[in-house]
Amino acid sequence: MKPHRFKTISEYHRFRGLPKPEHPLVSVINFESITNLSADEPKHIVQDFYAIVLKRNINCKMKYGQQEADFDEGTMFFLSPGQVYSIQGKGALTHTGWLLLIHPDFFWNTSLANTINQYDYFSYSVTEALYLSEKEEITITSVLRNIEQEYHSTIDKFSQPVIVAHLELLLNYADRFYHRQFITRKMANHKLLTRLEELLKDYFDSNYLKEKGLPTVHEIAQSLNVSPNYLSGLLKVLTGQSTQQHIHDKLIEKAKEKLSTTDLSVSEIAYELGFEHSQSFSKLFKIKTQMSPSDYKQSFN
Repeated sequence: MKPHRFKTISEYHRFRGLPKPEHPLVSVINFESITNLSADEPKHIVQDFYAIVLKRNINCKMKYGQQEADFDEGTMFFLSPGQVYSIQGKGALTHTGWLLLIHPDFFWNTSLANTINQYDYFSYSVTEALYLSEKEEITITSVLRNIEQEYHSTIDKFSQPVIVAHLELLLNYADRFYHRQFITRKMANHKLLTRLEELLKDYFDSNYLKEKGLPTVHEIAQSLNVSPNYLSGLLKVLTGQSTQQHIHDKLIEKAKEKLSTTDLSVSEIAYELGFEHSQSFSKLFKIKTQMSPSDYKQSFN
């Protein structure tokens, strides 16, 4: 069954029984004004606009990124255009919080048109939501209210740049708070890193490299049951490296082991490590170590 598509913010308002939006491309909605799920609630929904959600006290479940979660107080998550999601629940809703909808057309000819894609959390999965402290929640709510107040005022040539400035502030706050979350949720994050290390060790100690080549970031993230961008964001904060760089470092460790402890040639080692061409292996090795594989091997003779 095809997802139900909302092409405009006005369509979303009508479906949820809300008044017509005051601005066709931006809307801030208080969840207390959405008291019931529709009787014909679609099984899957897709929107042609961004959604930034701050939820509290919700009595239904949401699913996107193939995962499902309940939400506690001060939970924030982000949906990009074209992302499929579903809401599961019955009858009256008790949720509170805020929903910000922004159509991509609003960013036309603004700084956000080029920079919004740098905010990786728009592609995180539902279980990778941002958990806000009370103070952080007050900060985000304040920005949302400022956006709402701006388009409630008379719309003029300053309205768009002012709202875009508030949006950039909100997105940068979210970046800061995610950075904090990567650090403060140490137990869960270090368990994930331990699983990553075990996964790469098992992969590199098997024949998978020769048979399949290097694992992709997507494959690694899927095995760990997280989104690729979340994994890379976490690693960047905790180790300073992306997932791809982490995989390459493990590969170089394996290469050093073979170069220093076996009689295999550089070409043979490159083949065992999944490279079709030894030149590609030599280039990567030199970038990582400032030495060629041959020079490294000779240093042990």
